[in-house]
Amino acid sequence: MKTKASISHEEALIAKLRDHPNFAAEYLNAILEDAEEPEVLLVALRRLAEARGGIAKVAKAAGVERESLYRALSARGNPRLSTLVAVTRAIGLRLTVAVPARTGRHRKG
Repeated sequence: MKTKASISHEEALIAKLRDHPNFAAEYLNAILEDAEEPEVLLVALRRLAEARGGIAKVAKAAGVERESLYRALSARGNPRLSTLVAVTRAIGLRLTVAVPARTGRHRKG
């Protein structure tokens, strides 16, 4: 009896991020909502870049040097906002701003 080869959780996540754009958007939104540390967002963007063809391909599409993008999307990275916007565009997404659901009312003042 042959056993089915298993893949790691990371490989499965990368495949799902690659094959399902709506899941990729939901994944990034969940990270933005829940993450208290900026490095979590950077690691998530790195996973998305890997899923969308790899760092080199995304760097080229974003107009960023590959080495710079590796550094920027590391847990200790400190990218510029322009880099984050360029990367999200290169992977087929965009960054947006919204009022949190729990404080959904607009205050007059």
